[in-house]
Amino acid sequence: MDLLGSSPPTSPYTLPVNSSSPVPSSSPSVSPSPSLASTALFCSLLSLLSLLGITGNLYTLVLLLRRSRGRRRRGAACCLTRIPVPSCLASSSSPSSSPTSSPSSSSLHLQVLSLALADLLYLFTAPFIVYDSLASGWAFGELGCRLLLSLDLLTMHASIFTLTAMSLDRYRAVAHPLRTSSSNSSNLLRVGLAWGLAVALSLPMMITLHLEDGDNHEGQLCVPAWDEQSSKVYLSVLFCTSILGPGLAIGALYATLGRLYWVSQTRPAWATGSNSACSPRAPKPKVLLLILGIVMAFWACFLPFWIWQLLPLYQPDMLRTVPVGTQVTVNRILTGLTYGNSCVNPFFYTLLTGKQKHNNRQALAPANQLCRKSPPLQ
Repeated sequence: MDLLGSSPPTSPYTLPVNSSSPVPSSSPSVSPSPSLASTALFCSLLSLLSLLGITGNLYTLVLLLRRSRGRRRRGAACCLTRIPVPSCLASSSSPSSSPTSSPSSSSLHLQVLSLALADLLYLFTAPFIVYDSLASGWAFGELGCRLLLSLDLLTMHASIFTLTAMSLDRYRAVAHPLRTSSSNSSNLLRVGLAWGLAVALSLPMMITLHLEDGDNHEGQLCVPAWDEQSSKVYLSVLFCTSILGPGLAIGALYATLGRLYWVSQTRPAWATGSNSACSPRAPKPKVLLLILGIVMAFWACFLPFWIWQLLPLYQPDMLRTVPVGTQVTVNRILTGLTYGNSCVNPFFYTLLTGKQKHNNRQALAPANQLCRKSPPLQ
C-alpha cells in the first residue's frame, strides 16, 4: 500500500485508489501502469501473507482463550487454603495476590490478545489492496476510503503502544516484584488506553480523507483535505508516536533490564542476604528475548516503510531521479513487508505465551504442594 500516493502528500497508509499511480508526490505526473506479471505476483504474495497471518492470529486467539479457561479452573482448586508467604511479603499479601493467581501472566495474555487483534484488523485490509491493484476504480466509496486507511494507522499505533506497555510490565516485574500485583481491571485499562491513544492519533486522518479525481484521468485517489505543510507536520508527529518515541522508551527499558541481569549474574551469593525474595529478580532471558523479538520485527518491517514515506517530504529532489517503475516496486515491497510482520507475529505470540505458562507452572509447583497438605480454612 502506498502511503504517499498523490499530491499533496497523504498520510502514511494513504492508498491511491488507482493502482496505476502508486507513487510518491514528487514523482512525475504521468506514470506508466505496472506490468501484468508484476501486479499478479504482488497480489498473489499479499494474498498468501494475509491468509497465513489471519490463520496464525486466529490460532493465537483460540489458544489464549483455552489457556484462560484452564487458569480459572486451576485457580478454583486452591482458593481456600493456608499458604505461608515470606515475611517480607506478609504486609502486602491479600486474597488477590494468592500464589494461584498470576497477575503478570494475566497481563501478558491480555497484551498478546491486543496484539493479535491489531494484526487481524490490519490483515483484513489486504483484500482491498489486492482489489485496488487489479481493478480500474475504487468501488467502496468515500466511507471505505476513510475506514480502510484510518484502520491502518489505528492498528499500527495500537500494536506499538501495547508493545511498550508489555516492555514496561516486564521491567516492573523484574525491578519491583512487590508492586506487580495488578487487577484485571487495571490491565484492561492499560490496554484500553493504548487503543484510545491510537484512535486519537488516527482520527484526523479519518476526518479529512476524501476521494478526488486523479490527474490525466487516472481514476480516483484517497487524499486528505490539507496542504503539503500540514501533511508534513502530521506525518512527522505520527513517525514520532509510532517509531521514534516508543523506540526510545523500549530501548531504555531493555538497557535497564540488561544491567539488572548483568548484576544478578555477577553478584556473589552471600550478597543477596536473607531477604532475597524481596530483592529485584533476575529477568527471565527467554521471555524478554521473545518480547524483544516482537519489537525488533515491528521496527524492521515499519521503519523502512516510514523512511520511504518521509523521504519525499524532506528530500523531494532525491526521488525525482528515481524511475517511476522503481518507485512502484519499492512501494509494493515495503507494503508486503508490513503485512509480513503481522504474518510472523503469531509465531512469537505462541512461543511467548507458552514460555510464560511454563514459568508460572514452575513457580506454582511449591504452592500446589502446600495446597494438598494444608487444611482448609475453617
